[in-house]
Amino acid sequence: MTADKTIVIALGGNAILQPGQEGTVLEQLKNVESTADQIAELISRGYRVVITHGNGPQVGAILIQQEAGRSRVPAMPLDVCGAQSQGLIGYMFQQSLGKVLARRSIAKPVATVVTQMVVSPLDPAFQNPTKPVGPFYTEDYARQRMQAADETWAEDAGRGWRRVVASPDPMRIVERDAILSLVRSGAIVIAGGGGGIPVVERNGHYEGVEAVIDKDLGAECLAQDVKADILMILTDVGRVAIHYNTPDQCDLATIALDELCRYQKEGHFKAGSMGPKVEACRRFVDRGGEAAIIASLEHAVDAVEGRCGTRIVRLPGNA
Repeated sequence: MTADKTIVIALGGNAILQPGQEGTVLEQLKNVESTADQIAELISRGYRVVITHGNGPQVGAILIQQEAGRSRVPAMPLDVCGAQSQGLIGYMFQQSLGKVLARRSIAKPVATVVTQMVVSPLDPAFQNPTKPVGPFYTEDYARQRMQAADETWAEDAGRGWRRVVASPDPMRIVERDAILSLVRSGAIVIAGGGGGIPVVERNGHYEGVEAVIDKDLGAECLAQDVKADILMILTDVGRVAIHYNTPDQCDLATIALDELCRYQKEGHFKAGSMGPKVEACRRFVDRGGEAAIIASLEHAVDAVEGRCGTRIVRLPGNA
Protein backbone atom coordinates (compact mmCIF):
# COMPACT_ATOMS: atom_id res chain seq x y z
CA MET A 1 0.00 0.00 0.00
CA THR A 2 1.31 3.47 -0.89
CA ALA A 3 0.05 6.10 1.53
CA ASP A 4 1.79 9.05 -0.20
CA LYS A 5 1.20 11.28 2.81
CA THR A 6 3.51 13.19 5.11
CA ILE A 7 3.02 12.55 8.81
CA VAL A 8 4.68 14.37 11.69
CA ILE A 9 5.02 12.01 14.66
CA ALA A 10 5.40 13.77 18.00
CA LEU A 11 6.79 11.45 20.66
CA GLY A 12 6.33 11.91 24.39
CA GLY A 13 9.01 11.25 26.95
CA ASN A 14 7.96 7.60 27.39
CA ALA A 15 9.32 6.89 23.90
CA ILE A 16 12.83 7.64 25.17
CA LEU A 17 12.84 7.17 28.95
CA GLN A 18 10.40 5.07 30.96
CA PRO A 19 9.31 5.97 34.53
CA GLY A 20 11.64 4.47 37.14
CA GLN A 21 14.62 4.13 34.80
CA GLU A 22 17.95 5.77 35.58
CA GLY A 23 18.39 7.20 32.11
CA THR A 24 21.48 5.30 30.98
CA VAL A 25 22.31 5.31 27.28
CA LEU A 26 21.50 1.61 27.02
CA GLU A 27 18.06 2.10 28.60
CA GLN A 28 17.22 4.99 26.31
CA LEU A 29 18.50 3.24 23.18
CA LYS A 30 16.34 0.20 23.97
CA ASN A 31 13.24 2.38 24.37
CA VAL A 32 13.98 4.28 21.17
CA GLU A 33 14.47 1.06 19.22
CA SER A 34 11.06 -0.18 20.33
CA THR A 35 9.56 3.10 19.14
CA ALA A 36 11.50 2.81 15.88
CA ASP A 37 9.69 -0.43 15.06
CA GLN A 38 6.35 1.41 14.96
CA ILE A 39 7.80 4.19 12.84
CA ALA A 40 9.43 1.73 10.43
CA GLU A 41 6.07 0.02 9.89
CA LEU A 42 4.53 3.32 8.85
CA ILE A 43 7.46 3.97 6.51
CA SER A 44 7.01 0.53 4.98
CA ARG A 45 3.39 1.48 4.22
CA GLY A 46 4.47 4.49 2.20
CA TYR A 47 4.22 7.38 4.69
CA ARG A 48 6.81 10.15 4.59
CA VAL A 49 7.79 10.57 8.23
CA VAL A 50 9.11 13.51 10.22
CA ILE A 51 9.83 12.81 13.89
CA THR A 52 9.81 15.25 16.77
CA HIS A 53 10.16 14.51 20.46
CA GLY A 54 10.22 15.77 24.02
CA ASN A 55 13.53 16.35 25.81
CA GLY A 56 12.61 17.08 29.43
CA PRO A 57 14.61 14.36 31.22
CA GLN A 58 17.57 14.72 28.88
CA VAL A 59 17.89 18.51 29.10
CA GLY A 60 17.31 18.20 32.86
CA ALA A 61 20.30 15.87 33.09
CA ILE A 62 22.39 18.27 30.99
CA LEU A 63 21.47 21.15 33.33
CA ILE A 64 22.57 19.08 36.35
CA GLN A 65 25.88 18.38 34.60
CA GLN A 66 26.28 22.11 33.90
CA GLU A 67 25.72 22.95 37.57
CA ALA A 68 28.09 20.23 38.76
CA GLY A 69 30.88 21.51 36.51
CA ARG A 70 30.24 25.22 36.99
CA SER A 71 33.34 25.68 39.18
CA ARG A 72 35.63 24.16 36.53
CA VAL A 73 34.19 25.15 33.13
CA PRO A 74 31.69 27.81 32.05
CA ALA A 75 28.07 26.66 32.31
CA MET A 76 26.15 26.76 29.04
CA PRO A 77 22.85 28.70 28.73
CA LEU A 78 19.51 26.96 28.35
CA ASP A 79 19.28 27.33 24.58
CA VAL A 80 22.65 25.63 24.14
CA CYS A 81 21.58 22.83 26.49
CA GLY A 82 18.46 22.38 24.37
CA ALA A 83 20.62 22.08 21.26
CA GLN A 84 22.74 19.44 23.00
CA SER A 85 19.64 17.42 23.87
CA GLN A 86 18.41 17.57 20.26
CA GLY A 87 21.73 16.17 19.11
CA LEU A 88 21.91 13.31 21.59
CA ILE A 89 18.28 12.21 21.11
CA GLY A 90 18.58 12.56 17.33
CA TYR A 91 21.69 10.40 17.41
CA MET A 92 19.82 7.67 19.29
CA PHE A 93 17.00 7.75 16.74
CA GLN A 94 19.46 7.65 13.85
CA GLN A 95 21.12 4.59 15.38
CA SER A 96 17.87 2.79 16.18
CA LEU A 97 15.96 3.62 13.01
CA GLY A 98 18.98 2.73 10.91
CA LYS A 99 19.09 -0.69 12.53
CA VAL A 100 15.35 -1.33 12.23
CA LEU A 101 15.15 -0.14 8.61
CA ALA A 102 18.12 -2.32 7.65
CA ARG A 103 16.34 -5.37 9.10
CA ARG A 104 13.38 -4.55 6.86
CA SER A 105 15.59 -3.87 3.82
CA ILE A 106 14.33 -0.28 3.61
CA ALA A 107 17.02 1.95 2.16
CA LYS A 108 16.24 5.41 3.47
CA PRO A 109 18.61 7.93 5.05
CA VAL A 110 17.87 9.24 8.55
CA ALA A 111 18.96 12.77 9.48
CA THR A 112 18.67 15.02 12.52
CA VAL A 113 18.30 18.76 12.05
CA VAL A 114 19.21 20.93 15.04
CA THR A 115 16.14 23.14 14.90
CA GLN A 116 15.68 26.78 15.90
CA MET A 117 12.13 27.98 16.59
CA VAL A 118 11.43 31.67 16.18
CA VAL A 119 9.45 33.32 18.97
CA SER A 120 8.46 36.94 19.46
CA PRO A 121 10.52 39.01 21.91
CA LEU A 122 7.21 40.71 22.76
CA ASP A 123 5.49 37.45 23.71
CA PRO A 124 3.77 38.08 27.07
CA ALA A 125 5.26 34.85 28.41
CA PHE A 126 8.58 36.67 28.84
CA GLN A 127 6.94 38.95 31.40
CA ASN A 128 5.63 35.98 33.39
CA PRO A 129 8.07 33.04 33.48
CA THR A 130 6.25 29.92 34.68
CA LYS A 131 8.03 26.88 33.18
CA PRO A 132 10.27 25.07 35.72
CA VAL A 133 13.56 23.71 34.41
CA GLY A 134 16.41 21.77 35.94
CA PRO A 135 16.81 20.21 39.39
CA PHE A 136 15.54 21.32 42.81
CA TYR A 137 17.72 23.45 45.08
CA THR A 138 17.51 25.07 48.48
CA GLU A 139 15.99 28.51 48.95
CA ASP A 140 19.41 29.92 49.87
CA TYR A 141 20.94 28.70 46.63
CA ALA A 142 18.00 30.02 44.60
CA ARG A 143 18.31 33.48 46.17
CA GLN A 144 22.05 33.52 45.50
CA ARG A 145 21.41 32.76 41.84
CA MET A 146 18.70 35.41 41.57
CA GLN A 147 21.13 37.98 42.97
CA ALA A 148 24.05 36.85 40.81
CA ALA A 149 22.20 36.49 37.50
CA ASP A 150 19.08 37.73 35.77
CA GLU A 151 17.08 34.60 36.61
CA THR A 152 13.67 33.85 38.12
CA TRP A 153 13.32 31.06 40.67
CA ALA A 154 10.23 29.74 42.47
CA GLU A 155 9.35 27.27 45.20
CA ASP A 156 7.81 24.13 43.70
CA ALA A 157 5.14 22.32 45.75
CA GLY A 158 7.27 21.96 48.87
CA ARG A 159 9.97 19.99 47.04
CA GLY A 160 12.48 22.81 46.76
CA TRP A 161 13.26 25.74 44.51
CA ARG A 162 13.63 25.56 40.73
CA ARG A 163 14.48 28.02 38.05
CA VAL A 164 11.47 29.12 35.95
CA VAL A 165 11.63 30.46 32.41
CA ALA A 166 9.19 31.75 29.81
CA SER A 167 7.23 29.42 27.52
CA PRO A 168 6.51 31.59 24.43
CA ASP A 169 4.33 30.57 21.49
CA PRO A 170 6.26 29.10 18.52
CA MET A 171 6.01 31.07 15.27
CA ARG A 172 8.16 29.40 12.61
CA ILE A 173 11.20 27.20 12.07
CA VAL A 174 14.45 28.74 10.85
CA GLU A 175 15.53 25.50 9.11
CA ARG A 176 12.17 24.97 7.37
CA ASP A 177 13.57 24.85 3.82
CA ALA A 178 16.35 22.43 4.77
CA ILE A 179 13.87 20.09 6.47
CA LEU A 180 11.48 20.25 3.49
CA SER A 181 14.33 19.47 1.10
CA LEU A 182 15.32 16.41 3.13
CA VAL A 183 11.73 15.14 3.34
CA ARG A 184 11.21 15.56 -0.42
CA SER A 185 14.46 13.69 -1.09
CA GLY A 186 13.07 10.67 0.80
CA ALA A 187 14.93 11.12 4.09
CA ILE A 188 13.42 10.43 7.49
CA VAL A 189 13.96 13.62 9.47
CA ILE A 190 14.20 14.17 13.23
CA ALA A 191 13.56 17.84 13.96
CA GLY A 192 12.14 20.30 16.47
CA GLY A 193 13.16 18.30 19.54
CA GLY A 194 11.85 19.72 22.83
CA GLY A 195 9.69 22.21 20.91
CA GLY A 196 12.72 23.67 19.16
CA ILE A 197 15.49 25.95 20.38
CA PRO A 198 13.80 29.31 21.08
CA VAL A 199 15.36 32.19 19.18
CA VAL A 200 14.36 35.77 18.44
CA GLU A 201 15.18 37.70 15.28
CA ARG A 202 17.23 40.85 15.82
CA ASN A 203 18.89 42.97 13.12
CA GLY A 204 18.46 40.24 10.52
CA HIS A 205 19.93 37.36 12.54
CA TYR A 206 18.82 34.99 15.28
CA GLU A 207 19.75 34.95 18.97
CA GLY A 208 18.95 32.21 21.47
CA VAL A 209 16.81 33.10 24.47
CA GLU A 210 16.33 31.52 27.87
CA ALA A 211 12.95 29.87 27.36
CA VAL A 212 11.21 26.54 26.76
CA ILE A 213 8.67 25.96 23.99
CA ASP A 214 5.84 23.52 24.60
CA LYS A 215 6.79 20.40 22.64
CA ASP A 216 3.26 19.76 21.35
CA LEU A 217 2.81 23.32 20.06
CA GLY A 218 6.27 23.06 18.53
CA ALA A 219 5.21 19.84 16.81
CA GLU A 220 2.21 21.61 15.30
CA CYS A 221 4.43 24.41 13.98
CA LEU A 222 6.75 21.79 12.46
CA ALA A 223 3.78 20.01 10.86
CA GLN A 224 2.62 23.27 9.28
CA ASP A 225 6.09 24.18 8.05
CA VAL A 226 6.67 20.79 6.34
CA LYS A 227 3.13 20.82 4.88
CA ALA A 228 2.21 17.58 6.64
CA ASP A 229 -1.08 15.83 5.97
CA ILE A 230 -1.30 14.33 9.45
CA LEU A 231 -0.03 15.33 12.89
CA MET A 232 0.12 12.41 15.31
CA ILE A 233 0.92 12.94 18.99
CA LEU A 234 1.87 9.72 20.74
CA THR A 235 1.50 9.60 24.50
CA ASP A 236 0.72 7.15 27.31
CA VAL A 237 -3.08 7.10 26.93
CA GLY A 238 -5.16 5.43 24.25
CA ARG A 239 -7.66 8.23 23.65
CA VAL A 240 -8.59 11.74 24.69
CA ALA A 241 -11.47 11.80 27.18
CA ILE A 242 -13.98 14.28 28.51
CA HIS A 243 -15.05 14.12 32.17
CA TYR A 244 -11.72 12.38 32.68
CA ASN A 245 -11.34 10.14 35.73
CA THR A 246 -15.00 10.50 36.75
CA PRO A 247 -17.95 8.09 36.45
CA ASP A 248 -19.02 10.09 33.38
CA GLN A 249 -15.72 9.66 31.52
CA CYS A 250 -16.24 9.43 27.78
CA ASP A 251 -13.40 8.50 25.42
CA LEU A 252 -13.38 10.29 22.07
CA ALA A 253 -12.81 8.46 18.78
CA THR A 254 -13.38 10.68 15.71
CA ILE A 255 -14.34 14.21 16.63
CA ALA A 256 -15.12 17.31 14.56
CA LEU A 257 -13.12 20.48 15.09
CA ASP A 258 -16.08 22.55 16.32
CA GLU A 259 -16.98 19.92 18.90
CA LEU A 260 -13.39 19.80 20.13
CA CYS A 261 -13.41 23.59 20.51
CA ARG A 262 -16.58 23.35 22.59
CA TYR A 263 -14.99 20.81 24.91
CA GLN A 264 -11.92 23.06 25.25
CA LYS A 265 -14.08 25.99 26.30
CA GLU A 266 -15.83 23.77 28.85
CA GLY A 267 -12.45 23.10 30.46
CA HIS A 268 -12.13 19.36 29.86
CA PHE A 269 -8.42 19.40 28.97
CA LYS A 270 -6.01 20.50 31.70
CA ALA A 271 -3.03 22.72 30.99
CA GLY A 272 -0.54 20.34 32.62
CA SER A 273 -1.60 17.21 30.74
CA MET A 274 -3.89 16.89 27.71
CA GLY A 275 -4.44 20.63 27.17
CA PRO A 276 -1.39 21.43 24.99
CA LYS A 277 -1.87 18.26 22.93
CA VAL A 278 -5.49 19.11 22.17
CA GLU A 279 -4.59 22.72 21.38
CA ALA A 280 -1.83 21.60 19.00
CA CYS A 281 -4.31 19.33 17.20
CA ARG A 282 -6.91 22.11 17.05
CA ARG A 283 -4.42 24.52 15.48
CA PHE A 284 -3.25 21.97 12.94
CA VAL A 285 -6.71 21.07 11.65
CA ASP A 286 -7.94 24.66 11.84
CA ARG A 287 -4.99 25.73 9.66
CA GLY A 288 -5.79 23.17 6.96
CA GLY A 289 -4.31 19.86 8.14
CA GLU A 290 -6.17 16.74 7.03
CA ALA A 291 -6.30 15.16 10.49
CA ALA A 292 -4.65 15.24 13.89
CA ILE A 293 -4.37 12.13 16.04
CA ILE A 294 -3.68 11.51 19.72
CA ALA A 295 -2.94 7.88 20.57
CA SER A 296 -0.77 5.55 22.62
CA LEU A 297 2.75 4.84 21.50
CA GLU A 298 2.12 1.09 21.19
CA HIS A 299 -0.70 1.56 18.66
CA ALA A 300 0.72 4.16 16.29
CA VAL A 301 0.06 2.20 13.11
CA ASP A 302 -3.52 1.32 14.03
CA ALA A 303 -4.15 4.94 15.03
CA VAL A 304 -2.97 6.34 11.69
CA GLU A 305 -5.24 3.92 9.89
CA GLY A 306 -8.25 4.81 12.02
CA ARG A 307 -8.61 1.75 14.23
CA CYS A 308 -7.85 3.41 17.57
CA GLY A 309 -6.86 6.70 19.18
CA THR A 310 -8.63 10.04 18.93
CA ARG A 311 -8.82 11.58 15.45
CA ILE A 312 -9.64 15.28 15.04
CA VAL A 313 -10.99 16.35 11.65
CA ARG A 314 -12.65 19.46 10.27
CA LEU A 315 -15.91 17.60 9.51
CA PRO A 316 -16.90 14.05 10.55
CA GLY A 317 -17.38 13.01 6.94
CA ASN A 318 -13.70 13.49 6.07
CA ALA A 319 -12.39 11.00 8.62
